[in-house]
Amino acid sequence: MTKSPTKVITGPKTIFSYLNVNEPKVPMGGGTPKYSVSLIIPKSDTVTVNKIKAAIKAAYDEGQSKLKGNSKFVPDLDALKTPLRDGDKDRKGDAAYANSYFVNANSTTKPGVVDADRQDIIDTSELYSGIVGRASINFYAYNSNGNKGIACGLNNLQKLADGTPLGGHSRAEDDFADLDDEDDEDFLG
Repeated sequence: MTKSPTKVITGPKTIFSYLNVNEPKVPMGGGTPKYSVSLIIPKSDTVTVNKIKAAIKAAYDEGQSKLKGNSKFVPDLDALKTPLRDGDKDRKGDAAYANSYFVNANSTTKPGVVDADRQDIIDTSELYSGIVGRASINFYAYNSNGNKGIACGLNNLQKLADGTPLGGHSRAEDDFADLDDEDDEDFLG
């Protein structure tokens, strides 16, 4: 099997944020419903960061004719919108993105989601923003309505560990853990 230069498997400490893999959602502004995730990659994971940079360059090289379109030249890679972003700059003040890079990946087809033993995760409550794992993603060039750049497609996810839920959503078992049932007797009495 030949490995595609535009495909990356992230390191095992990638945090899944804005995780939307159970049902496709219509993007803001309309369009085709998509599955999506924001992959938070620690800056210390230089192996994954370098693989992503190499895959973006490969997608740029493979997409020269698409990026050129009807113009006379292909824009420089650093002039294009690319998916690898700096959390300290683009999500300033969001602790989940501190000291990290992030990549937003999406797909019109449902990604496979497995656990550490590569078994399908059936219970959707296991999938929430904040879990930790690996992602299989691919990079490709686009040229649509005058917008040119490199985008990131979502292939599959592997959940390796539970994490701190992101987005302010608490778990029901945590919300009710410290309540004293005796307080309820007056109400029920």
